[in-house]
Amino acid sequence: MQTAYRRLLKLMPRLGLQVTDLGPGAAVVSRRGGRVRIPLGPGADVLARDDGRYTVAGAGEDTWVVRRRRTRAQREEGVAQATSVRLGDSGARLLLDPAAGNDERKLQLAAAEYLCPQHVAAMLELYGVNCVFDVGANRGQYARRLRRFGYTGRIVSFEPTSEHFAVLEKAAADDPDWWVYRYGLGREDTASTIHTGWNTMNSLLPPSEYGKDRYLRFAKSDSEEIEIRRLDSMMEKALDGIDEPRPFLKMDTQGYDLEVFAGGGDRVAEFVGLQSEVAVLRLYEGSPPMTEAIGVYEAGGFGITGMYPVTREAQTGRVIEFDCVMMRADAVPGTD
Repeated sequence: MQTAYRRLLKLMPRLGLQVTDLGPGAAVVSRRGGRVRIPLGPGADVLARDDGRYTVAGAGEDTWVVRRRRTRAQREEGVAQATSVRLGDSGARLLLDPAAGNDERKLQLAAAEYLCPQHVAAMLELYGVNCVFDVGANRGQYARRLRRFGYTGRIVSFEPTSEHFAVLEKAAADDPDWWVYRYGLGREDTASTIHTGWNTMNSLLPPSEYGKDRYLRFAKSDSEEIEIRRLDSMMEKALDGIDEPRPFLKMDTQGYDLEVFAGGGDRVAEFVGLQSEVAVLRLYEGSPPMTEAIGVYEAGGFGITGMYPVTREAQTGRVIEFDCVMMRADAVPGTD
């Protein structure tokens, strides 16, 4: 049996597969751009990729560790390099930032940063989503993450600032189902001025006093004239060619999400789900509190399926913002 096993491992590279022998009866088999699930023992699997995103760092009879490598863009954005660790005898695994050590706050945020896109990917699949509106796309981080987690449908990204749009456009260049528009979205078609120089936190709103105390970047800013469009005015173009559209609305506009939602008018009823960054402690002057934002979404027919902390206060542990994922329960395919 062992001889046949070894022969099989030697044959696989000829078929374009990469083999990493982990010991008796265990190996990782991977192919570029693909995923292969390999059993490592009772109730334990490895999902491996050989495109530089995941590497097996160590494994034993019942234990495995996977590290996710960061791209240069992810390092610049502070995206955690993550490590998957075993959680007792349950077979569960948790992806964590190894730099977090025993810091409870950092561990929780690292876990949320991993679990939120996992949950979104599961919801997109469950609800048959075929078009994601990525509003506040910045450099395209969200869209790239969707692709990494297996979403293959259309993505329509909106980013109004010239600097970030140039990076976004380049990121989407080789993906024919990823469309990009240099617009902000809001309550009306207009022109406006956005605060820039705040990296991922550029906003149409000025910082609140709390925001100024928390982030030094708010002490200085530039500005840029941008174009704003209503969401409903962009939907026909964005959904063109999709026979039975099932869109999902992601909003990350630094305090402006309710304005984006309002610009959808009656057509927000066409979205099967949404994701919005909601504020417990407001970083921007005039932004709605979490309770108000969620109340508006619930009135629109959406129900919460997941809440994931984005940032916390180090001193108090209080959550500043959540990523809130909401879906229409009656929009699951096959329900009446």
